[in-house]
Amino acid sequence: MSGSPRSPLLLAGLLAAAGVTHFARPRPYDATIPRLLPGSPRTWTYASGAVELALAAGVALPRTRAVAARATAAFFVGVFPANVQMAVDWRHRPAPLRAAALARLPLQVPLVLWARGVARNQEEQS
Repeated sequence: MSGSPRSPLLLAGLLAAAGVTHFARPRPYDATIPRLLPGSPRTWTYASGAVELALAAGVALPRTRAVAARATAAFFVGVFPANVQMAVDWRHRPAPLRAAALARLPLQVPLVLWARGVARNQEEQS
């Protein structure tokens, strides 16, 4: 996915959509915040949504794309504990919800690789 010229814009769109949903529908995200983090889950939900919006803007702009894409890869690694928390918390939910929570775990790998590929492609073009 990283080779297409549209790939950075698709990544930016994914980040922007996720960021907006953190504000429009924060409750599901609140439930994924690891309990070890200090403060209100809603604060972490809004903060991560704001980070996703900032990363989306950075990836969309060629001038900041490489740095923002590397930061996006790091962000995807950083939110992995929230996905683990969701999988643990949802282990007694109905099978489709449990499956969705578990499917998020390996999904982080292609997202990290996609962001790294966008950064690499941008650096090669510069």
